[in-house]
Amino acid sequence: MIEFFIGVDGGGSGTRVRLAGADGVQLAEGASGPSGLMHGIAKAWSAVADAAAQAFRAAGLDLPEPARIAIGLGLAGVHNRQWAAEFVAANPGYARVALESDGHTTVLGAHAGQPGAIIALGTGSVGEIKLADGRHVEVGGWGFPAGDEASGAWMGLRAINHVQQVLDGRLPADAFATDVARACGGERDAIQTWLAQATQTNYAQLARVVLQHGDSNAVARAILLAAGHEVELMANALDASGKLPIALCGGLAAPLHPYLPAALLPRLVAPQGDSAAGALRLIRQRLKD
Repeated sequence: MIEFFIGVDGGGSGTRVRLAGADGVQLAEGASGPSGLMHGIAKAWSAVADAAAQAFRAAGLDLPEPARIAIGLGLAGVHNRQWAAEFVAANPGYARVALESDGHTTVLGAHAGQPGAIIALGTGSVGEIKLADGRHVEVGGWGFPAGDEASGAWMGLRAINHVQQVLDGRLPADAFATDVARACGGERDAIQTWLAQATQTNYAQLARVVLQHGDSNAVARAILLAAGHEVELMANALDASGKLPIALCGGLAAPLHPYLPAALLPRLVAPQGDSAAGALRLIRQRLKD
């Protein structure tokens, strides 16, 4: 018998879960490290388990057996069908598992299950729309470094490229380059060591430096304006008619707002809920199907 529902929002930087009772009343939240499938199946399930345990503690409940829980997950990396299949196959005993991309669950959360579009901007990026006929169509989300335009990792890659050009003498030194270099070790040898080990998450952490210098440095501002342009391109690809509402979601949605093209702003709405809420909606819907 299912007594609890868990909705999971898992990406390259962290995992958030929302716990609800069988009656649908939300009880608590939990958080842990990355659960994007690019980090490995075992690590993903471990992060989910840690966040779920935290949610039960926050609710003042003992951690039940997984067989009493139905879990919906919106995870980064689900587009790799092999990873997705391996993840579901490694289910540690949950009564029911519903897995979709984090873009899919973000749409469900942002528009309370109704038609609409989202552009999620965090460590990675993706655009997704739920059409009036119920179909989901995705734009972007190709993954870093080939895609994920306007994401934190995308911005971080451009920031460290600027540092390389400054250190080589191809561009003049500036405070922006100094702060990015410091975040990556400071000196050339240390930066090269950082580059050899850097993950998508490491690159995304440099986005905060880009944002800090957006008002004072032309290169940082150009990166942010380019990110805003990429957001507009995704919005137009999702809904060229401009009829459906678009919600910007993720940790970079608010910081990037000042750099968005003016023509895009009237199309934007505030999200009604997040990806974890969408994941709860997903698992409840799957149980009805």
